Amino acid sequence: MAFTDKYDFDLLKNEAETLVLHELERQLETHDETVCRCNECVVDMAAVALNTVKPLYRFSLLGSLYAAQAMNQQAYANGVQKAVAQAIEKVRKNPSHD
Repeated sequence: MAFTDKYDFDLLKNEAETLVLHELERQLETHDETVCRCNECVVDMAAVALNTVKPLYRFSLLGSLYAAQAMNQQAYANGVQKAVAQAIEKVRKNPSHD
């Protein structure tokens, strides 16, 4: 039996992903058409941002409370905003497509 068949990893969630996606949507609304919004570029932006912010994984209700507490800290929110802004600029300068 495979390792992943023995355990239920479907409940494992990175709350940082939710925050990054919301922030990415918010920031893209304010950018002009010089920022590509094709699927490849937007997913790349999310990946670049997620690779720079601290993950907030949770599995249980207690983990959800911990993640919510961390998400509410202004320093974390500022870090997400900065990471998303940098990711948008990086992908804008180097899009995933020709």
